[in-house]
Amino acid sequence: MSDSARTVVSTHVLDLVSGNPAPAIQVRLLDAAGVVLGSARTNADGRIEEWGGVADFAPGCYRLTFDVAAYRGGQDAAGDGVFFPQIDIVFCLDGTRSRVHVPVLLSTYGYTTYRGS
Repeated sequence: MSDSARTVVSTHVLDLVSGNPAPAIQVRLLDAAGVVLGSARTNADGRIEEWGGVADFAPGCYRLTFDVAAYRGGQDAAGDGVFFPQIDIVFCLDGTRSRVHVPVLLSTYGYTTYRGS
């Protein structure tokens, strides 16, 4: 692993309830100390490719925080409330991959994620 190795990070949220991408979800990208490095909203296709000017990241651990409550509030959650108002995904980059994609499959009472390609 090279100390100069940098990794591009992207994400994609699919809403399994509607069967569509999840647009306008606010997502923050933070470092291990909790410092916000970038923030963006998912686009019409549920994707974020850029983090407000930060293009790539050094090896280390990071956290993606998804504001699900605001998104579900706009989806008329039938008065049931929001079971997972926020999703935090912690992941570590080792500098061996030039790109890491973190997809999220979102449903009313659960979510799943994995390292995508």
